[in-house]
Amino acid sequence: MTDLRFENQADASRWAMYRGDDLVSVLDYRDDGHTVAMTRAYTVPPFRGHGYAAQLVDHAVAELEARGDRDVVATCWYVADWFAAHPRHRGILRQPRSA
Repeated sequence: MTDLRFENQADASRWAMYRGDDLVSVLDYRDDGHTVAMTRAYTVPPFRGHGYAAQLVDHAVAELEARGDRDVVATCWYVADWFAAHPRHRGILRQPRSA
């Protein structure tokens, strides 16, 4: 299996995951300088069903935890479900403000 490559493409406000030269999955976000709202996880249809989105969210959360300067708001249902399944990472999770 080809190695996976992760990129934080800040100019596009997304993390991207590649397998070889193929874009496999993206995680869109909004960064306001204090929090990163993870707004959409998407896996390219031919790559679905292999856990790539979970690996990408895991990578993005690990990167943010290592930086230690941002909390995460999980506005995407997939990211919210990922945090529910990975409670050890909930320390970085911030609940969205009510309107």
